[in-house]
Amino acid sequence: MNRYAAGAVAGLVATVVLSALMLLKSSLGMLPQFNAIAMLAGMANQYAGLPATPMVGWVIHLLIGTLLWGLLFAWLEPRIPGGAETVRGILFSIGTWVLMMVIVMPLAGAGLFGLQTGLPVPVATLVLHIIFGVVLGATYGVLMHRAPGHAATAAR
Repeated sequence: MNRYAAGAVAGLVATVVLSALMLLKSSLGMLPQFNAIAMLAGMANQYAGLPATPMVGWVIHLLIGTLLWGLLFAWLEPRIPGGAETVRGILFSIGTWVLMMVIVMPLAGAGLFGLQTGLPVPVATLVLHIIFGVVLGATYGVLMHRAPGHAATAAR
């Protein structure tokens, strides 16, 4: 499998895991002030005129995790320090979290780092991004036929 196909599949797997955790968070009533799907749907409505429905939010979430982050990880992975794909996935996902905190959250009206929603939101989203990164990196490594935890070679 080429690295971009592996990145997209790994992005999809990581997004499904992240989505399950987001649904669990909601069903447990944790952080009701933060709903990423509603935030994405609202932004799609505000900036693109799309309907602000949960379906729109979920589609955007799936596309971002699978295509944007999955393909970007595949492109950047050989350049990310850290050795094992899981470590590279974590480092990558921390970068995506920072982008979310300084670009997406302010655009959504939640302020820098989402602090207008309270301190638990940036902390919880960081944890979720790290889990996303572990799954992304581990899945990518398996798809690229590397043993989990195995450091990749520089030449690819």
